[in-house]
Amino acid sequence: MAQRYHRGHPPESVDKRCSDPSSGDYETKKRLRATHEGQQRAAGTLSAHRQLYERPFPLYKQPVEVGCFSLDSRRVFCNDPRQLRYYVQPAQSPGFDLRDGYTSRFVKRDDSVKEKLDHVLRWILANRDKIQTRVQTSSSSALGVDFVTWRGHLTKVLTTPYETHEGWMLAASRFRGSIYISEVETEAARVNRETRSERQEEMMYWGYKFEQYLCADDVDGTPDPGGVVNTNEAFCTVVQTRLADHTLLFSGEVDCRVKDPDAPPAPGCYVELKTSAEICTPKQRSNFHRYKLLKWWAQSFLPGVPQIVAGFRDHDGIVVGVETIPTSKISHLIKNEYNCWKPTVCMNFCNDFLSFVKSVVTEDNPRVVYLFTWDPHRDVSFTVHRDSQYTFLPEWYIRDTSSPHSSQH
Repeated sequence: MAQRYHRGHPPESVDKRCSDPSSGDYETKKRLRATHEGQQRAAGTLSAHRQLYERPFPLYKQPVEVGCFSLDSRRVFCNDPRQLRYYVQPAQSPGFDLRDGYTSRFVKRDDSVKEKLDHVLRWILANRDKIQTRVQTSSSSALGVDFVTWRGHLTKVLTTPYETHEGWMLAASRFRGSIYISEVETEAARVNRETRSERQEEMMYWGYKFEQYLCADDVDGTPDPGGVVNTNEAFCTVVQTRLADHTLLFSGEVDCRVKDPDAPPAPGCYVELKTSAEICTPKQRSNFHRYKLLKWWAQSFLPGVPQIVAGFRDHDGIVVGVETIPTSKISHLIKNEYNCWKPTVCMNFCNDFLSFVKSVVTEDNPRVVYLFTWDPHRDVSFTVHRDSQYTFLPEWYIRDTSSPHSSQH
């Protein structure tokens, strides 16, 4: 991953062809970008056309973990790492049955409850000193960061230039100099959630069950696949980083860490666990590279998680193979795919989106929400809402952050 995180030298472009002035269409792309930028400034929109973002890879600082928190079996915030689990390497063809326990040992989180940024905000109130002392920044905000959000929201932004099915809505409010970004469920996503088939519900369980086969509760422990799968429980890292001119504080769920006590410090010791259908044909492999690996890469690259352990399963939910994929090697895995996604396009779009948000979200008022909307094959647009159903910064956070003693948290 070192070639993509900035540690004092300009990061290497993932695909040098797109920034090479000698390439035939370089000037065309440059003119196209300039035209679009002028149109966007006038129209108040941002294009997601991938060709506009084929520029050198932007500066992205190595993410630094500034803290963590846990969510317990009832989804209650805990300011500690009690839910952190330890990775136990499985056999190469382990034969795990991912259906096991679905009907008898499964406590499912109520995903109709929208938590917004609440857990991240509780962490901020309890750990203000960790934010301010860890990273020196020129930000004029009280927190010292430009943006506060969830990793999952940024993942959606990164993958936007290549997304063809699902749109998104992101609410943004500026408060005491920092911009907070929280997802709003689209109507299409709500319908999807409420009409999932039983097969879809079970396959969502399979991912959590795979984690149970590979994770121990203690550093000296072993996995307990006979236990209950409770999707309320989570361990979350909180990281600070910088993308070009934007300082970021975001949190994301982490599946587990390696047991080795000499492993790099977090997030360098974390492991992301994933499941996918087994690959039997060249077409299936191509689709895996084009669609699955894009989301896996974005999700792990953002917080600096260095490796993904993938379980490949058959139609009946039996894991027939396990493979470790270093996050830094994903761009090499896809390089022979024709017209495939490019990390540089993802990161440049994210950078431009954050610049767009900064230019739009000007009123420092937690009751004012700027709602950014994107649908496939459309530009990003926004609407402004005052004291509406979209307001997401809670009174307890506004009150506690604004009080004279708030800097002591």
